[in-house]
Amino acid sequence: MSCFTCIKVMMILFNLAIFLAGGTLLGVGIWVSVDSNSFLKIFGTLGSGTDSIASQFVNVGYFLIAIGALLVILGFLGCCGAQKESKCLLIVFFSIVLIIFIAEIAGAVVALVYSSVAESFLTSVLTPVLKTEYGSKPDVTSSWNNTMATLKCCGLNNYTDFDNSYYYNHNNGTYPQQCCNNATTCTSAIAFNSGVKGCFSQILDLLKKNAAIVGGVAAGIAALELAAMVVSMYLYCKIDKHGSIQ
Repeated sequence: MSCFTCIKVMMILFNLAIFLAGGTLLGVGIWVSVDSNSFLKIFGTLGSGTDSIASQFVNVGYFLIAIGALLVILGFLGCCGAQKESKCLLIVFFSIVLIIFIAEIAGAVVALVYSSVAESFLTSVLTPVLKTEYGSKPDVTSSWNNTMATLKCCGLNNYTDFDNSYYYNHNNGTYPQQCCNNATTCTSAIAFNSGVKGCFSQILDLLKKNAAIVGGVAAGIAALELAAMVVSMYLYCKIDKHGSIQ
């Protein structure tokens, strides 16, 4: 077996795995999004109060559809491009992977260099949500309660994010219990003395603690993408020569 044939088979098998994984994610995403009633019934058997959590999880279906569709397209292009030795399909596959790779690098650079800008942007977007929708919309309230309880945090920056909010004005000027370490009544004085951090800083701390894992996963994904681009470009450049040899 020649080197070209070996790499071609590896390319087909690799992209077949991507195609099947994408199809699985796509199928799960469609099921979660379309047949939400059955999905909610499954979660409803776990106990009371799970409906709101399940309702939020259903929204993940749209994300799974997007990721699954992208993987299906990539797997199809790579598999068919290698099997049919199509330079057009291979270059399209290479271009899509390259765009994804550049987007990931750009996102990582922005996250590292402009973390303060990202914090300001999130503050400007999420703080109004806390002020107007927390306490008034069950799904938003449940989502934030779960986040604050899990990370042991309060608001995005601190308890002051709830000043003059819907929750604050409709609960006698008090804050969520998570801002006072679950005290029965959470006033500004208790919240100040509790010193509960904001969720944004807690998320950053969590990422720093798991930097090795996050970095390892990111490096693994980047290595796979680089390998896919190298193999697809190798096949692209060798197709004409291989055809002439045959």
